[in-house]
Amino acid sequence: MFHVGHLNLLRRARTHCRHLVVGVASDEYVEHLKGRPSVVPCDERIDIISALGIVDEVVIDRSEDKLAMWHQRPFDAIFKGSDWQGTPKGYRLEHAMQSVGAEVVYFPYTRHTSSSMLRSFLTEGGTLE
Repeated sequence: MFHVGHLNLLRRARTHCRHLVVGVASDEYVEHLKGRPSVVPCDERIDIISALGIVDEVVIDRSEDKLAMWHQRPFDAIFKGSDWQGTPKGYRLEHAMQSVGAEVVYFPYTRHTSSSMLRSFLTEGGTLE
């Protein structure tokens, strides 16, 4: 689910590039990653991201393999939240991107909200803190 943390990341990314391409995860990819269907369908998420004045292009991301996406739509940098930095997942991404000359840029993670937190609140009556 799109939330202010995603918006913060996109705003920061916009300041680092001339042409901002955003990958929106396919429904199948979301279900593979999360083990459950996405709350908002991919076509609606694409509409939301496309409507942001800071985004130049939207592509469907179908895999955790960002190198495969790079081969489909080359880019100079990929932007991630700092929660990836220093993790095995982050190191794998950095190594893959180095192989094609793309940079991994980390931005501060918005700790007070997440898609998982929002989903819990909506489906299980959780609390937003």
